[in-house]
Formats: sequence, C-alpha cells, structure tokens
Amino acid sequence: MELGPEELRVLGSLVEKELTTPQQYPLTLHALALACNQVSNREPVVHYDEATVEAAVTRAKTLGLVRFVHPSHGRSALRYRHELAEQLALGEQPLALLAVLVLRGPQTAGELRARTERMAGFGDLSEVEAELEALARREEPLVARMPRGPGQKEDRFRHLLAPAGPAVAGGPGPDVTIGDPAPGDPAAPLPSPAASAPLPGLAGELAELRAEVVALRRDLDELRAQLGA
Repeated sequence: MELGPEELRVLGSLVEKELTTPQQYPLTLHALALACNQVSNREPVVHYDEATVEAAVTRAKTLGLVRFVHPSHGRSALRYRHELAEQLALGEQPLALLAVLVLRGPQTAGELRARTERMAGFGDLSEVEAELEALARREEPLVARMPRGPGQKEDRFRHLLAPAGPAVAGGPGPDVTIGDPAPGDPAAPLPSPAASAPLPGLAGELAELRAEVVALRRDLDELRAQLGA
C-alpha cells in the first residue's frame, strides 16, 4: 500500500477523531479539513482547502479505506469514516500507534506512548514496544525500526504506508507545508526513489536515508533549542 500525503493526513485524522472525540465521528468535510489542518499534534502543519481534502478522501474510498456515510437521523451533511481497522485487521492500540506515526512522523516508543494516551491506553512502555514489533513482523509490515543515528539514545519507528514512510508532506500550490526547505537548501530531503530512478534494490536504502535525515534534522533543532541558539 502506497498512499499519498493527502490520503495519509485524511486517514490519520479520521482515526484520531474516532478515538478521541467519538461523539463527533464520523466527520463532515468541513470537520475533516479542520482536523487535517490542525496545528497541534501534527508534523508538518499543512493548509488543505476542502477541495483537496474531498479529493483525498475520495481516493482513499477507491482503495476501500474510507466509507461515505450518507445523511440520516437528522443529519444533513455527508460524513466520512475510515476502514483501516477492518482492512488491516487492527485493534485499537496498534491503530492508535499507526495514526500517530502518520500524523507526526518517526518517533520513539516513549513518545508514542505519551501521544496515544487519549486514543488508547498502554499499561507501560513494554506494551507499546510489543505492539510496534507485532506491526513490524506482519507479512506486509506496517512499521519499521529506524537505525539509531549519531547522538540518539533511543530507536525511532516509522510507518510504511507510503514509499518513504516519514511524516506527511504538504500539498502543491497554495496548500504547502509550513517550514518546507527551499529548493537547493542542504537540509532539503533527498529526492524520492521515483524521481531519482535508482537501480533496483536501492529504493529501500534511499527510503531509510530520507527517514534518517528527517530524524537528524529534528534532533539538531532540539539541541539548538536546548542551547538557546
């Protein structure tokens, strides 16, 4: 399964809202757009208009990952719900972990435990690690452990619902991600496997390198903040 950035943001937002605000779920198009563009618990922050969100949720429906809920019981607007739990055979805990990885990019087990607290309760860190390992050992893995970079004390995990598996990127045109590096910036992500046309067998290595660059940039930013730079 290789989902685009808009589909990933839509699916992650639907899962999050189902688990944190079930009384408001399924979501209308307007509510889903607000969830996608939310500033908190999103990395990166994006600005999708409703047309972009509608196109993304429609593409996800063609993959069987979203269901349209037609108006009934006094409701007047079409609503949307995800089908990830059914299609991927996921319980509440692994579904929450996957959603947070989709919405916030690579994270440690400790970060995931803290950030899934409102979505699914984990007794301790070992439960989180067990669920992550189970997701990584599936016939078609949904997460992968990232190599520990220089200065890093803990392993990070990333989702595998997209070719490179890092955080969701912003859309084209006016709906761009806040903080994207400018073209030619040394900090810009490496080219995607499709764009660089690597030799067979190198696509996976390029994906790992891209994920490491994202993690290293985040660690550098944290270090600068600690030093007051």
